[in-house]
Amino acid sequence: TYSYSTHFVLYTLPWGWFRYPRRGGGISWRGEAPPHLPRAPKVFLESEALHTSRERINPRSIACILRYTIAVFVDPGETAMDLALMIEGQNGLTWDRWQRLARAAEELGFAGLYRSDHYTNANPPDKESLELWVSLTWLACNSSRLEFGPIVSPLSFREPTMLARMAAAVDDLSGGRLQLGLGAGWQEREHTNFGFELLEVGPRFDRFTEGLDVITGLLRSDTPVSFQGDYYRLHEAILLPRPQRPGGPPIIIGGNGPKRTLPLAARYADEWNGVYITPARFAELTQELDKLLVAHGRAPHTVRRSLMLGMVYGRDEADLREQLAGRDREALIARGMVVGTPSEVRVQLDAYAAAGVQRAMLQWLDLDDLDRLEHFMAH
Repeated sequence: TYSYSTHFVLYTLPWGWFRYPRRGGGISWRGEAPPHLPRAPKVFLESEALHTSRERINPRSIACILRYTIAVFVDPGETAMDLALMIEGQNGLTWDRWQRLARAAEELGFAGLYRSDHYTNANPPDKESLELWVSLTWLACNSSRLEFGPIVSPLSFREPTMLARMAAAVDDLSGGRLQLGLGAGWQEREHTNFGFELLEVGPRFDRFTEGLDVITGLLRSDTPVSFQGDYYRLHEAILLPRPQRPGGPPIIIGGNGPKRTLPLAARYADEWNGVYITPARFAELTQELDKLLVAHGRAPHTVRRSLMLGMVYGRDEADLREQLAGRDREALIARGMVVGTPSEVRVQLDAYAAAGVQRAMLQWLDLDDLDRLEHFMAH
């Protein structure tokens, strides 16, 4: 049974009505799934005004709606997916835009807010690019429920010991809501412009692997860590104060590569994040990741599966044509984007949920178009 304040309205809804958040619907899932139900996450309710007693309840029919929160009890036989917002920080992000986006993400019910970590774009012109870790520190203090983090911080220009220190501190400041996305680096232009060595692909991933050893060692070990590599070295190093979350913030490793990225995710990650792929390809890669995890002695359900998706959204067909600006809709969908009007987008997101995506990070390129974002979450 659940007890509600006078501000709650209790609804009985037909099973299957909810699949992902709409306006007023911050649906959040946390925790490990039962061993016999891989990737079927547990459900918890997130509201300061909600008080629960953990007794039996019919999981098929009850949802509670309060202001901007929907809590959904998911059939344990289904894979749930929630929605997060992902923005490109190098695409004109300023303090004003960041603060507006953060407020909108929280009020509209997104489960998370993520942003890229770049100095500038891969091609001119250069635009405003608010520094990532400073912006996340502000977000930790000025949001209450959003999960957030970099997608991803590249070790090609982020020194791993300092990255571990910053991540632990920001995670503690937020009450445990940071997710630490890490990558090897890829964008040549910013490395050339700002004097960093990107390296060829092989050495770049060797450096990334060493960086992961350093970061996971510092975050997860309560005793001093020593490490001797070609790129990084530690001698009896310990991160103090210790992270409030045991092991520190969860680590996300992003990318689609089956030869390098997936093996690293199987070894180090708490979450694997795919990028711009179709539901069919996502299902193939997640099955491959399952095999790699088993080979490393890890249960597949212990690594969450997320996906960054490009999106072109139109309020109606006329608006969609304007947003497409001559681009071919089907070609974009084939590239791993969500394209359409509200009903079309729902169908496409359902396909990703069925493929095993547990969190869809929707890339929103127009940092000033909050009206369209609100329309999307309302439909």
